[in-house]
Amino acid sequence: MYFLKTSSHFDSAHFLSGYDGKCANIHGHRWTVEVKAGGEDLQREGIERGMVMDFGRLKKAVRELAESFDHALIYEKDSLRENTLKALQEENFRLIEVPYRPTAENFAEDFFKILKKKGIPVYSVAVYETPENCAVYEEEQ
Repeated sequence: MYFLKTSSHFDSAHFLSGYDGKCANIHGHRWTVEVKAGGEDLQREGIERGMVMDFGRLKKAVRELAESFDHALIYEKDSLRENTLKALQEENFRLIEVPYRPTAENFAEDFFKILKKKGIPVYSVAVYETPENCAVYEEEQ
C-alpha cells in the first residue's frame, strides 16, 4: 500500500450545544486537517505515472477544504435561537451551519466524504483541535 500525507489548517469558532462544560461556550481553535491518501497500486500511465496521485492536486484539495471553513463561526443546525442567528447575520459575521455537532470527530468524517466525492483516494482524515488532540476517521478498506 502506498500513502501520501498532507495537511492544512483553518481558524474558526464553534460551540457544543447541550454540552455540560466549557465547550458549551463559543470558543476558537486553529484546526489542523491531516489527510492520508493512498492506494495499492501506482498510476501506470499518463502524467501521474509512478504516483498514487499528484501531490499538488492533493494539497490543493485539502487547502481549499480548510479555507472554506476559515474564520467562521461553525454551528449545528437549530442550535442558535432565531434572534441570535439574525443578529449575527445582521453584523455580517461569517456563519457556517452544519447538520451535526461541530466536533473533531464529525469534521473528520465530513471532510473525508467531501474529499472522496472530489475523487481523492482518501484513506483517513485526522482533525486536530489542539496540537496534541485529534480525531481520526477512516472507512474500512
